[in-house]
Amino acid sequence: MKKRMIIIIGIFILLGGTYIGVGNYFYNFALKANDEKEFMVDNPNLEESIAVTADVAEAAELADSQFIAEHEAAAMSVVSDDGLQLNLHADYYQNGEENHKWAIAVHGYTSSAEGMTRYIRNFYEQGFHVVAPDLRGHGKSEGNYIGMGWHDRLDTLKWIDEIIESDPKAEIVLFGISMGGATVMMTSGEELPSNVKVIVEDCGYSSVSDVFVYQLDDLFGLPEFPVLNAANTVTKIRAGFDLYKASAVQQVAKSEKPMLFIHGDQDTFVPYEMLNEVFDAAQVDKEKLIIKGAGHGQAENVDPQNYWSTVWEFVGRYI
Repeated sequence: MKKRMIIIIGIFILLGGTYIGVGNYFYNFALKANDEKEFMVDNPNLEESIAVTADVAEAAELADSQFIAEHEAAAMSVVSDDGLQLNLHADYYQNGEENHKWAIAVHGYTSSAEGMTRYIRNFYEQGFHVVAPDLRGHGKSEGNYIGMGWHDRLDTLKWIDEIIESDPKAEIVLFGISMGGATVMMTSGEELPSNVKVIVEDCGYSSVSDVFVYQLDDLFGLPEFPVLNAANTVTKIRAGFDLYKASAVQQVAKSEKPMLFIHGDQDTFVPYEMLNEVFDAAQVDKEKLIIKGAGHGQAENVDPQNYWSTVWEFVGRYI
């Protein structure tokens, strides 16, 4: 009897160790900041869309280079409200003195404010002050994990407060791409001040668990159970949030702000089908823009004229 109990205990210890080991592996793989994410390199789901034309791309890159040469970003900072008290950085592009139009432009997974030049430039050219945060664990911001938009939604509230403190008359648009799109959607479900007028998201995911389940199958051919459950256990311990609660769909359903949803119909990294999930959840003034032939994060590159004319028409209704 005693020997049997020892065997049973040994089996449980082995299973528990394996469970935590699997969870740690996938936590480090996807959420540990500052580790190279090798699966992003040469990923066929992130290849440039064949619909991107060389002359359009070259003209946009030239305009981006000129903007960087002519405009130097100032630094903004806030401290996160959670127990970590992280110092968070943003690039700030001031645009005139008597101007109350503001944009918060949020980058994607493993990127930073420096990767948002195309979007910063276009908002700036439309007369907006632009704040481009480095999300926690990215760029110049502190943090040893990637929040996938969930804790970042609360950090976004801090940036909103910072803007309003400097300009009580501020009219703010929240814009984000990929994980940044998920961030602004997750922010949309919080209690937002009247200064936030409109939200634009580009290729954000429906929820963290949904996109991880998809990536587990796509990259490894692994099932949700028990792999994601193990990763979730470790995430709750090491990063303090629950992958299954980090839902853009649920947040959007609570939103009171008008929203524009953008996605490329050839997106296989954050599946195109997720667009309808978040769009259908929204109970506000809303519109969707589908860019034909665009892969993940490629909507603006494929059809910039349609992209920006739609953005400005929608944003212009409220600011």
